[in-house]
Amino acid sequence: MKQLLVRSGNVFLQEVPAPTVGPKNVLIQVKSSCISVGTEMAGIKMSGLPLYRRALKQPHHVKKALQLMKDQGFARVYKQIKGKLDAGLPTGYSAAGEVIEVGSEVTGIKVGDRVACAGAGIANHAEVVDVPVNLTVPVPDGLDYEAAATVTLGAIAMQGVRRTNPTLGETVVVIGLGILGQLTAQLLTASGCRVIGTDIDENRIEIARANGMDVGLNPKDGDIVERIVKLTDGHGADAVIITAASPSSEILAQSFQACRRKARVVVVGDVGLNIARSDIYAKELDFFISTSYGPGRYDPVYEEEGADYPIAYVRWTENRNMEEFLRLLARGRISLANMLKEPFPIDRAEDAYAALRGTGQKPLLVMLTYPERAEATRPALQIAPPAPADGRIKLALVGAGGFAQGMHLPNLQKLKDSYDLRTIVSRTGLSARSAAERFGAPNAATDFKTVLDDPDIDLVLIATRHDLHAGMTLDALRAGKHVFVEKPLAMNEAELAEIEAFYRDNPNGPVLMTGFNRRFSPAVVAAQKVLANRTSPMIVNYRMNAGYIPADHWVHGPQGGGRNIGEGCHIYDLFNALTGSTPVEVNAMSIVPESKYWLRNDNFNATVRYADGSVCTLTYTAMGSKSYAKERADIFVDGKVLTLDDYKQLTVVGGSGGWKGTTMQKGQQEELAALAETLRKGAAWPISLEDQIFATRISFEVEKQIAL
Repeated sequence: MKQLLVRSGNVFLQEVPAPTVGPKNVLIQVKSSCISVGTEMAGIKMSGLPLYRRALKQPHHVKKALQLMKDQGFARVYKQIKGKLDAGLPTGYSAAGEVIEVGSEVTGIKVGDRVACAGAGIANHAEVVDVPVNLTVPVPDGLDYEAAATVTLGAIAMQGVRRTNPTLGETVVVIGLGILGQLTAQLLTASGCRVIGTDIDENRIEIARANGMDVGLNPKDGDIVERIVKLTDGHGADAVIITAASPSSEILAQSFQACRRKARVVVVGDVGLNIARSDIYAKELDFFISTSYGPGRYDPVYEEEGADYPIAYVRWTENRNMEEFLRLLARGRISLANMLKEPFPIDRAEDAYAALRGTGQKPLLVMLTYPERAEATRPALQIAPPAPADGRIKLALVGAGGFAQGMHLPNLQKLKDSYDLRTIVSRTGLSARSAAERFGAPNAATDFKTVLDDPDIDLVLIATRHDLHAGMTLDALRAGKHVFVEKPLAMNEAELAEIEAFYRDNPNGPVLMTGFNRRFSPAVVAAQKVLANRTSPMIVNYRMNAGYIPADHWVHGPQGGGRNIGEGCHIYDLFNALTGSTPVEVNAMSIVPESKYWLRNDNFNATVRYADGSVCTLTYTAMGSKSYAKERADIFVDGKVLTLDDYKQLTVVGGSGGWKGTTMQKGQQEELAALAETLRKGAAWPISLEDQIFATRISFEVEKQIAL
């Protein structure tokens, strides 16, 4: 399919694999999409800035990047960031089209329905989009796709009006008469308000007047505050809605000054927010922020999981705002007639953006249309011819997220003598294609079945979210593929039992390797050499200062399974590797938090006793400082103490040996090298099936005990 992307201050079209439908989503063939003149043009401008200037404007991203650099090294993270930016970023967040597929858990929507949809990074300028059900609404009969494609802008304007809580007869000022201001003014008029609008563009003022606005003021013609006060009999406005965009806080100050006592000011647009106390204190003004489309926005449970808010408690969610806006459009209560211009076909998208960059009058609305193409819905794309068969392991990567692109793909490049990367599968076609181009894979796809049906694929590397691991692993094994699956291998006993059953029925089945990388790290390999001839059981104390993750993060939810199952399993496997023995007893205890801020399953101690008498304890906590080293292990055995310090160093007291590196090395490259040795030379599995099952089952037992 064709998708519009942004790179270096420009837009361009690229062919990418079409998305596949998620279980709680609908797949939409787009007929029309709306360019957000303000938001998108600002994003395009930002993309043209040098990386250091973008960093200054987005300090929250810089903080995250610095932490990654600390863990993975500067060069690797810099290449990852630059690679993502060079590939282009999706743009667009408002579209309308026809449903072509419905997710397995979706009800109330069927194939062939006319719908409108919203969401940055979701309702993109693309021929096909995969949209969560709560960001999708039906298009009323008689309303065309172009008008319906403004649904996101309408919902944003409607939420701003709802935050204002206008009443009949009030005077409300709208500052900024771009498309959001135009829609806001019409909604206020429909609510029985007297509307005063301000803008420096006289043409926009005339458009708003034609659509029912009472008074239009141009700041060039005199003091705005004084004129508003005069128009309201000396009292000031009952409310002000700011839909303008400016880094200056002067707009906010003028809004406060134009208000009567006890009035309200609502910010919808992106303006400076430095507030002078003198502007609001004496009048006791109310100041509100309007968050995008309405309640539900930025809530993953609502937007991604499809959980609705009961209408009795949240009357107007973002979905209901979208639906109501389209109803008002269909009934003629809101009009776009003097704002809609001739649409641009998607193939002329660059001309559409050029019209917005040009001098002179700029359109308030720019629409893109999408002619039907049979190839638009294909979930796979060949972007280069594959390399000829040469004895290397032909590999497909499934899940091209940050970890895969930051860790596995660079490591596969270093191991290119062993691995031939053939296909990259990702949830979105853009991430699949951009990763494939960056790392030299000839094929990009969005459908996992593409890999299963490809007879040339030897090995599937699964790096998706945790809840998909076991199912994808079994599908790949049953298709005769070797599997490397990131941890955890399974999320519950039922999933693990299915994998065990597969190997009982297929004892000579494909190789399975879970990404328990720490046993392959240089520091641990050095420790195992010291421990090779031990004569007594050992005591291992392992401390993981994991760092706090908010309770609503996906890792804690059904997709992640919690940090014990999702990360603690690494250390249980390490215990297996160090002892070389069989676990026989597990005891675990967690904190009992008074506050829900702290969770049991990321603040606990777990002790595992082994058949050889060794005792290994993991202290896992999210309560420590992130500035302190994350991982440390002390191993006591045969009069020696081995200390593993954050996978940067191993020291041995009371004996010889040790290791020291320049950066943290957790064994990710080494585990792939070990797997290649197995697959190419028939060596023993890098991690026995028994050890993989033991580590996973220990995590289940710990989870059960710390939940008590």
